Amino acid sequence: MLGESSIQPEWLSEEVKTGTTIIAIGYEGGVVLGSDSRVSAGASVVNRVMNKLSPLHDKIYCALSGSAADAQTIAEIVNYQLDVHSIEVGEDPLVRSAATLVKNISYKYKEELSAHLIVAGWDRRAGGQVYVTLDGLLSMQPFAVGGSGSSYIYGFVDAEYRKGMTKKECQEFVVNALTLAMGRDGSSGGVAYLVTIDQEGAVERCIPGNELPTFFDQ
Repeated sequence: MLGESSIQPEWLSEEVKTGTTIIAIGYEGGVVLGSDSRVSAGASVVNRVMNKLSPLHDKIYCALSGSAADAQTIAEIVNYQLDVHSIEVGEDPLVRSAATLVKNISYKYKEELSAHLIVAGWDRRAGGQVYVTLDGLLSMQPFAVGGSGSSYIYGFVDAEYRKGMTKKECQEFVVNALTLAMGRDGSSGGVAYLVTIDQEGAVERCIPGNELPTFFDQ
């Protein structure tokens, strides 16, 4: 008699490949986060317009990559914990506190979860900040990129980033990086989502594909 495993199609046992492009950059007085909107499972596109920039608090957001379900679950848990924390202390939480919560969950469940979150925001103590969190790592960076599309734009971001960029320059930097990644990476695409955060709050923006910049090879 054939075993149960022998009659299952191969795709049931294969690891599902996911893809995305996320980016965050800090400037004097705030941060800018960006992401594409395509959710893929292997060669299939399962969602064309998912917003991968998830609020953790009023002035703290995270950019999601990896398994969409895992990343969203982490974001929702941290959002709840920060709401409780802000009520207890009577003021908005720090960006580093949010990043630490993400880091702790990612490390504790690193064998079960497949997600990488970039945490960025503004707080009263340190202004705009960008944190990388991955399997227990917590590192503050001037900018960060992630997802499958990031491998196509490392050269671009390294060459174009410079200290002291203005808010507008950072927004253009994020949009150009996302456009290049979406043009090269088959798992990234759709529209570009942006969030700009400063002491006044967060401003969200969606840029349709036909309004993204055009580069010479397009």
